[in-house]
Amino acid sequence: MNIQENVPLAPLTTLKVGGPARYFVDATGYDDVLFTVEYARSNHMPLFILGGGSNLVVSDNGWPGLVLKMNVRGVEERVGEGGKLEFELGAGENWDDFVALSVKRNCAGIETMSGIPGTVGGTPVQNVGAYGQDVSETITSVRALDMMTMQIIDMSNEECAFGYRRSVFNTTTRGRFLILGVTFALTPGGSPNITYADLKNRFANTQPTLQQTRDAVREIRLSKAMLIVPDDDDCRSAGSFFKNPVVDQAKYDQIAAVAAERGLAAPPKYPAGNGSVKVSAAWLVEQSGFHKGYSRGNVGISRKHTLAIVNRGGATATEVVVLKEEVQIGVEDKFGVRLSTEPVFVGF
Repeated sequence: MNIQENVPLAPLTTLKVGGPARYFVDATGYDDVLFTVEYARSNHMPLFILGGGSNLVVSDNGWPGLVLKMNVRGVEERVGEGGKLEFELGAGENWDDFVALSVKRNCAGIETMSGIPGTVGGTPVQNVGAYGQDVSETITSVRALDMMTMQIIDMSNEECAFGYRRSVFNTTTRGRFLILGVTFALTPGGSPNITYADLKNRFANTQPTLQQTRDAVREIRLSKAMLIVPDDDDCRSAGSFFKNPVVDQAKYDQIAAVAAERGLAAPPKYPAGNGSVKVSAAWLVEQSGFHKGYSRGNVGISRKHTLAIVNRGGATATEVVVLKEEVQIGVEDKFGVRLSTEPVFVGF
C-alpha cells in the first residue's frame, strides 16, 4: 500500500476548503480497504472515509489521522425479482455516471437524481434524493465492512433503516460500517417520475422519456448552480447546506402565523408522514434576510440557490462555519426553527 503524507484535502472536495490529511490511502479494492482499516487501528489513528467530497466541510486543520479515499469500482448487471434490472456497483463509482447508465438502459427509478455530485457509496448514508425520488426506493442491499467485527456483510434495505436524509449509517451505527458497494433494482421500460413541481410544470400534459427527464433535471440544477461547472464560484459549494425541517402541524401553524404578521404568505410545505410536514428551508433562509447572493467576505449564499453556502475564492472552513451559524441563528430568531445541516463536518 502507498501511504501518502500531508495530502491536501480541499482539492478533493467540491467546497474547496480545509487542511491536509496527515496520512492518505487511495483504496481501489477490498484488500486495500481492509489493510487501511487495520493499519489505522493498530497505529491508533483516527480514520475518515472520503468519497466524492461533495458533501463535506473539512476543517482548516485538516484531518489528524488517516484518510481512506474510497475508489472501489465496478458495475455488474443482472435480472432480479419481478423483472427488475439489478445493478451492483462499487462504492467508488461516480453517481451521475450511474444515472446516465440507467437511463441508457431505459431503466426508471433514479432519473430525477441526475446531476448530483459524489459517489455511489455516499448515497445510502443520507438517503440521497431529489425531485421526487430518493435512493431508499431502489436500493436492495448495501455491502459494508463492519469495522467492529472486520467482516464484510450485505445489509438489506430494511436493515439500513432509511428515513428523510438519514439511515443507520449516519444515526444509530454512525462510524461502524464502511460502505463497499450498493445494489439497486430499477424498472426496465418504466415511466419517469415527474411529480415534482418543477418537472410537472416543464412537461405540462406531455409524457417525457427518461432521457428528457434527466436532461431537464440537469438543466434545472444548472440554473440553480447545483451542477458542478468549472470556474463558477456559485458551484463551489457542498450542495444544499440545510435540511428542510420536519415539524408537526402545530409548529407549522406557528411559523405561518409569524409569516402572516410580516405580511408574508404561508411558507411552502410538503407532507412528511405521521401528521408532520416538511417546511421549505430555502423559504425560511430567504425570509430571515439571507437572500441569494448574500456575501460575507470570501463566503456567501449562491446567487442561484438559497440553500448553498459557497466559496467565493480563498475561503476558509472557519468562514463557512461562521456564515452557517449566522443563518441558523437568524432563522431561529425569526421563526423558532433550528435548521439542521446536511454536510459532514470533518476534523472539527
